Amino acid sequence: MGSMASSPLPADPTLDEIREAVAPRLAAHAAFDGWNDIAVEAAAFEIGVDAGLAKLALKGGPMALIEAWIGSVDAEMAHRLPPEKLAAMKIRERITALVATRLEIAAPDREGQRRALAIMAMPQNVAAAARIGWRSADRMWRLVGDTATDFNHYTKRMTLSAVYASTLAVFVNDDSDGFAETRAFLDRRIENVMRFEKAKAQAKKRREYMPSLSRFIGRLRYPPR
Repeated sequence: MGSMASSPLPADPTLDEIREAVAPRLAAHAAFDGWNDIAVEAAAFEIGVDAGLAKLALKGGPMALIEAWIGSVDAEMAHRLPPEKLAAMKIRERITALVATRLEIAAPDREGQRRALAIMAMPQNVAAAARIGWRSADRMWRLVGDTATDFNHYTKRMTLSAVYASTLAVFVNDDSDGFAETRAFLDRRIENVMRFEKAKAQAKKRREYMPSLSRFIGRLRYPPR
């Protein structure tokens, strides 16, 4: 076993600082050890953080660890795609770039992600998983520049949550070169979203009909083959 790495944290870090430092490394260890304290200890050792403090900062069980890791993915996504970089893109390109960047960040830890998805799909965790997915979708829309506060605020986040969830299901099992199958799947789902947003805009102008949100989201999660 190699020597413990020096810590990137200050001499007397807060629990929040410890959580932020350890969280990005959790999925790599969860791939082998599961989403549990063993993974926390391994991730803490990797950066020279006291294991006891790390477990205190990340207490709450598997879902708390998964949520912390996903939060670190959110933060890294925002770092890689700052506002000035996104501003040069069209809306469709911004959304695609944000989702693709999330997948790029998670790519080295697909097995950990696969284990996380299995835990999130458990009946007792579905509500928490939906909340976590909503938060990530909200983060993406805000990075895109969305400021909607009406019905559109909710529909945009629901549809993007569905897009990302369905894309992840393809991603964790994708063995194609460069994740080509995942990228093609994502492009189709983004196209669906753009058509839906266009339909909503037309409906708002005419006020003759409202697209069925529940039926549309169902098609995103379970698209026809």
